[in-house]
Amino acid sequence: MLVPDENMAEETKITLRPAGAHDLNAINQVIESAVMTWDLPERVKKLSLDSYRYTEMDMLHLELIVALDSMQQVSGIAAFEEANEKVLPENCQALLLHGLYVLPEKQGQGIGSALLIAAQTWAKENSYDTMLVKAHKDAEVFFITHGMQRLEAEHSGQ
Repeated sequence: MLVPDENMAEETKITLRPAGAHDLNAINQVIESAVMTWDLPERVKKLSLDSYRYTEMDMLHLELIVALDSMQQVSGIAAFEEANEKVLPENCQALLLHGLYVLPEKQGQGIGSALLIAAQTWAKENSYDTMLVKAHKDAEVFFITHGMQRLEAEHSGQ
């Protein structure tokens, strides 16, 4: 699907499509590039990278959408799944945005917004009540700007 904006320059048009196994290398390159910009010590970023990368096994459990730039290169990724009902209010179904990453050099061009809108649309079309995001602190402003609210984490006494 194409992000609707008839006035966009050709180089900023974004195509979204479901990801396939053949996209995994490009997806993980986008994730690595994005994670390495986070405001964390270099050692922490490098040690945590494996936990952010997606595998073919993840593709069995997650919905993944890639954003392609005008050169048809993967420049962004959104991954989402049904949220665990144990963390939700009774009779509530929510989609959990597992990850949303954009190449640092492509940020600010509408790619993240297009991916977020696609995930929100998918949630509505699949009868989810809401969408949850566990965002890195560097990304909170992006989600708040897009109308999401920050929820304080609830801690059980166990």
